[in-house]
Amino acid sequence: MNFTETAWKVFNQSIEDYHVFDDVNTLINNPFEKDSLERILYAKNWIDTVQWHLEDIIRDENINPTEALQLKRTIDASNQHRTDLVEFIDGWFLKKFENITPKPDAKINTETPAWAVDRLSILALKVFHMSLEANRESASEEHRLNCQAKLDVLLMQKEDLTTSINQLLTDIENGDVKMKVYKQMKMYNDESLNPILYQKGKQK
Repeated sequence: MNFTETAWKVFNQSIEDYHVFDDVNTLINNPFEKDSLERILYAKNWIDTVQWHLEDIIRDENINPTEALQLKRTIDASNQHRTDLVEFIDGWFLKKFENITPKPDAKINTETPAWAVDRLSILALKVFHMSLEANRESASEEHRLNCQAKLDVLLMQKEDLTTSINQLLTDIENGDVKMKVYKQMKMYNDESLNPILYQKGKQK
């Protein structure tokens, strides 16, 4: 089983496990061994799955404004956690390929392996939920057919993305692509970089 096959299987296990209770407050129960790649991938998708449903909740037009603000801050924290874990996965890849010497003409990819994996995790969620809609008995036949057409496109994207990720990893391993990682340096959660936060601090 290659990397993307493993990742896709783990992502879908996480999604299925979440939907046993389908509750954003459910605590993660990671079934994989400590320090294993599968454990990291499961944790990554669990964050994405919870955030997917938080984003659904906050779009309720009748939501209480106070609750919406609390949810927005929860989503911001989740985004930061997600970014941290993506960078951790890139660290895993850097360690894996640390003894590879890139060729003099090695290219630099537009995104790192972990950010491509991030897109694969989100894609697994899209496939899961679009499949539910394509088979929802309470929906009209037109709705189900439209969702099936979208699902077909998502599955095509899955094939293309998994192929692309596998090719990228092979190119890095062969020295044809130089792996380079930049921290995201998100500013909105940093009290020293977000003007709203540091100006508020001066007013105290």
